[in-house]
Amino acid sequence: MKVKMKLIASLKIWVVIYPSITLFLYLFGETLSVLPLYLRTCILTLSLVPWIVFVGVPFVDSIIRLFLPKIDKVHSK
Repeated sequence: MKVKMKLIASLKIWVVIYPSITLFLYLFGETLSVLPLYLRTCILTLSLVPWIVFVGVPFVDSIIRLFLPKIDKVHSK
């Protein structure tokens, strides 16, 4: 995989991870704060990894595809 593709993939994943973790901690952070760190981390990753893989990144990909044809048309002129 070329560096440019890796950077794009990293950015797409980050665009999903950052708001997901922020929202998760906003909603459940206080409730989970009584648990040990390793359990909080386990719960966070068990819930967010599937969300990111099956919903978040595919959603970002679909949004990008909506604009990609428009961008390609501009560059081809």
